[in-house]
Amino acid sequence: MTLADAIRYPESVDLQGTREIKRIKARVEGERLPQGADPRRHLKLGPGTLSDVEWLVQLLQLQHAYAVPGLRTTSTLGALDAAVAADLVPEEDAVRLREAWLLSSRLRSAITLLTGQTSDVLPADRRQLDAIGRLLGYPDRSASELEEDYLGVTRRARRTFEQLFYG
Repeated sequence: MTLADAIRYPESVDLQGTREIKRIKARVEGERLPQGADPRRHLKLGPGTLSDVEWLVQLLQLQHAYAVPGLRTTSTLGALDAAVAADLVPEEDAVRLREAWLLSSRLRSAITLLTGQTSDVLPADRRQLDAIGRLLGYPDRSASELEEDYLGVTRRARRTFEQLFYG
């Protein structure tokens, strides 16, 4: 474990390594989305969704887990909490990131429950959105409300991500 920890949690990460991680993230955003998919509706790879939160947390882990044992976890949200406790991420930023991560996760699960298939894309079909909303506790006929909530939450999370990740 000591040997693995020295590699997993290096004492320092050079500036070139950090730049390369940021470059790869930017490249992944452009190349991993399925052709023709609306990036704003992609729950995993879209702006302000799961991928943004996970990349940010993993970069913080790489940079600071050597000195912050709370970051040594596979839990994205647990590591985000540890980053707040260590004053690496402001609490209000963590709230926005957590909200986006949780909503994206819940939407993926609701889509699977509704369709019986795993999907990373928020449907545009109003009836499907309404059914997904009901699974998440929204009232009847709230497709637009669900969609607006999702787009707003992810837009705010993306701004936070860009500020913290890219600087």
